[in-house]
Amino acid sequence: MPKVIVLATVATKSAEAGYLVARMAEHGVKAEIVDISLQSGGKVLGGADKCIAMEQSAKSALAQVIEAAKKRAEVVVAIGGGTGGEIALMVLRGLPITFPKIMVTTLPFDPRIAVADNSIILVPTLADVSGLNMMLREVLENAALMTAGLCQKSRKGELKEITQSVGITGLGATEGAVKPLLQAFGAQGREATVFHANGYGGAAFARFAESAAFDAVIDLTPHELTRIHIAGVHAFMPKRFSAGAKLPRVVLPGGMNFIGLGQKALVQSRFLERPHYEHSGLFTHVKLTLDEMVEISSILANHLNQLERAPHMIVPMGGFSHQDCPGGPIEDADLRAACLETLRAQLRPGIPLTELEGHISAPTVTDTILEALSELSA
Repeated sequence: MPKVIVLATVATKSAEAGYLVARMAEHGVKAEIVDISLQSGGKVLGGADKCIAMEQSAKSALAQVIEAAKKRAEVVVAIGGGTGGEIALMVLRGLPITFPKIMVTTLPFDPRIAVADNSIILVPTLADVSGLNMMLREVLENAALMTAGLCQKSRKGELKEITQSVGITGLGATEGAVKPLLQAFGAQGREATVFHANGYGGAAFARFAESAAFDAVIDLTPHELTRIHIAGVHAFMPKRFSAGAKLPRVVLPGGMNFIGLGQKALVQSRFLERPHYEHSGLFTHVKLTLDEMVEISSILANHLNQLERAPHMIVPMGGFSHQDCPGGPIEDADLRAACLETLRAQLRPGIPLTELEGHISAPTVTDTILEALSELSA
């Protein structure tokens, strides 16, 4: 029985898909091709008609793949360029989080969005998937070897048993607050899983929360509010602040004081007129305005008000991130005060709000987080 499903638009990529299947066979892996071609009857589609056809093709293929995954398939490999790659991605993202998936593609999309909340191995083809050549054959050989390796796993597909952990959101700018929490949970023999709240990790955080992977949440770094509502790149994550609504949850305003933008040379001048700093060669952090802080604090309060189980909000008035400190380039006590005042005014009754003097990474803040979580979990 075939162990691998290969997704390909047979109408345009039959030679390339066939070559991949043949290379897998050389490594002892049998594969079958599932056609994800547009069923257009030979017509050239565009606009809404094409999008509908793509969704229909993906839906049909996903049903076949899910059925195969239940019975025999151990890995799903997709090969595609623009349209085919997008259809294949719809299928791969519809599979369980940890099911082995490989996408061989020209990467006509932002790869961070593709893998934000699903474990997909991306293999860039460099050259277009348009006829076999030296470069593409080499890439497909590598993909075949990777697939053969994945077929050696003793556990197939989705995790059968989930070890629940504490879901924590963090960034480099709040790492000083995350580390002591991890140390504390480690000392308790308790597992924690940290998600990078960089506009993409929040999507994975939400998906894991919905998959019952957590027994509690510490949303230490709701920084993604600034990306979603002000500026910055991010994945679609409509359940970022609502997933796991019944879980014990402690929330802090980590990273809510800045906007995360890209390389300084590419940042718009209107942002560089504000206090800012280069977090690294690829990222620039720009301080929020008072109006922006009020806006996102209000949005956060609204999200928390909708949770089925009341969370505990903690506001560390000594600083919300590592550069929001005395002498730091984006230090601003007025921003912190605006956040606190907005939350106090808009959080519904029954949601405790604790104001602390220390910085978010201070030991007293860590202790308060752990105490609050313990009380919520009792």
